[in-house]
Amino acid sequence: MDSILVVVYSETGLARDIARQLHAEHGWPVGEIHDLRSHPENPGLLRPLLDSLLHRDAPIAYQGPEPGDFRTVVVVTPMLAGHVPAAMRAFLHHHREDLRRVAIVSILKSEDAVSAVPEVAQLLGHAPIHNATFTADELAGAGGQERVREFGDFLQPRSTAVQLPATGLSAA
Repeated sequence: MDSILVVVYSETGLARDIARQLHAEHGWPVGEIHDLRSHPENPGLLRPLLDSLLHRDAPIAYQGPEPGDFRTVVVVTPMLAGHVPAAMRAFLHHHREDLRRVAIVSILKSEDAVSAVPEVAQLLGHAPIHNATFTADELAGAGGQERVREFGDFLQPRSTAVQLPATGLSAA
């Protein structure tokens, strides 16, 4: 099976916007991770920041298709203080055996921040097949959307095949 699933954890909506773009452009299904301790009316960052710094997992709910049913899983996550958020860490830990081919999109606060690649590779026991990092400022501009498109096209290029009517053969 050559299918792709996008799994997102979003605190501010930026990661969710990337997941929506990948879904819109490629038709990939999206699963979303929710931190069960988060409260929309009180979105304080102290607990999530401490969880990330201390490498703690969070109780989560995952809504979406089973990751093990897909050949590739694209993980879209913000970074907190240079670490994967506790909710994403819990998801990766729980689904470790199902995540054979992983691509990562990291959202950084600044260009000096660290991407999720080293930490996710350590959690899964293997390196990702592809990754991209974005800053919040970059995603606010048109250049960020273009780079998200390029990331998706790298994983599953758009078909440029032309169907030949007489033979049924295709040509690129």
